[in-house]
Amino acid sequence: MQTECIPELFEFAPVDHRRVEAGFDGGHVTSDAGVLLLARTDRAIGLLDRFAWCFRDVRLSALVEHPLRVLLAQRVMGIALGYEDLVDHDHLRHDPALAAAIGKMEAKREDCAALAGKSTLNRLEHGAARLGLSRYHKIGHDPKAIERLFVDLFLEAEGQAPDRIILDLDATDDPVHGHQEGRFFHGYYDCYCYLPLYIFCGRHLLAAKLRRSNIDASAGSREEIERIVGQIRARWHKVRILLRADSGFAREELMAWCDAADVDYLFGLQRNTRLVAEIEAELAEAAAESQETGKPARRFKEFLWSTRDSWSRQRRVIAKAEYTRSEANPRFLVTSLTIEAGDARTLYEDIYCARGEMENRIKECQLDLFADRTSAATMRANQLRLWFASMAYVLLEALRRIALKATQFADATCGTIRRALLKIGALVRLSVRRVKIAMASAFPYQDEYRSAYVLLGQAVR
Repeated sequence: MQTECIPELFEFAPVDHRRVEAGFDGGHVTSDAGVLLLARTDRAIGLLDRFAWCFRDVRLSALVEHPLRVLLAQRVMGIALGYEDLVDHDHLRHDPALAAAIGKMEAKREDCAALAGKSTLNRLEHGAARLGLSRYHKIGHDPKAIERLFVDLFLEAEGQAPDRIILDLDATDDPVHGHQEGRFFHGYYDCYCYLPLYIFCGRHLLAAKLRRSNIDASAGSREEIERIVGQIRARWHKVRILLRADSGFAREELMAWCDAADVDYLFGLQRNTRLVAEIEAELAEAAAESQETGKPARRFKEFLWSTRDSWSRQRRVIAKAEYTRSEANPRFLVTSLTIEAGDARTLYEDIYCARGEMENRIKECQLDLFADRTSAATMRANQLRLWFASMAYVLLEALRRIALKATQFADATCGTIRRALLKIGALVRLSVRRVKIAMASAFPYQDEYRSAYVLLGQAVR
């Protein structure tokens, strides 16, 4: 006689005279119910559809189980949810909340999950530049179209043209631990790495360019800025543009282009003995005040200056003569801004020092969204991985900007937003007519979730 199957239960210590039992019989459960907010955000800004337009798919449509948009949405939303590796998708492909957010709950074939696994997503990342030559790699992408999309999303988010915008440039290290194409040892970072270039306007990401590390920090920056400025001015004809960066970008090529293109700049300037000699008197005054008060002291000075060989003309230099911790700390800037834009102290303290916020944005991309996970063999695949992480940042930034601006998460990092509003436990009930996602009643941020839902609904395209 066949016995009735009893589900396995795990017994734990009783609580308040009640038995405590656990078992793997809860049905469809997810820990990522908040992903539906990401789907609603995507509807508001139209990111994933346009991202898909930047790709070319030559697979036989009759045999395709996972359409291109599903693959891209799965990869971008997976990164936003904290799943950095492709192998994670062998489990995520069965997640009902992610499937509902992407819009594909069922597979055509009985032996297949609704979403793609690591092997299919791997072929997406490793698509060749010339399609049709490989049996496995039949999806390619257009790098220039992806680069344009970042700027288009920024322009749409801003709406009306502002009087002035500030573009921040910075280079950072992306350590590699294998034999990836383009890896080099970088003496400053003391490791083998890439040297990606990031360009932001406030919190908006405009460019994320993967580069070899055996180059100057500013290499390729003029071409990137020329492309971005041209795209911006095609929409906003009269907007004033200011470039802001550290001393690694104070190069004649970039500054000369800015002078010719009517683009202002405010760059750090590496100090040398000639520059320090210009502010000897100011340093002496700051030292005397610091020794008298026991506190840091600073003076500011500006003057016209040029290098002996590399600069084509004199430029306005701003100097900070600071004495702190019993030693001199002189700093210098070079700028095209005139005195009408601000005096030396204003330009240094109020405008230049604010560029530190860009470093927080890069940390979000790398620490929260895994933009430095570039372990593929080729530069092309690693650049695409960087763009996937960057699109995840754009999606979360849109959620923060549109739906969280009046909440405690208005200035939260992407990692905090993920933990607070995306990582929600829920029971998923499937029927013929609906998908019911029953989120945890004890979820602590229900008011913020409701507010975000309403605001995103108002912003839907």
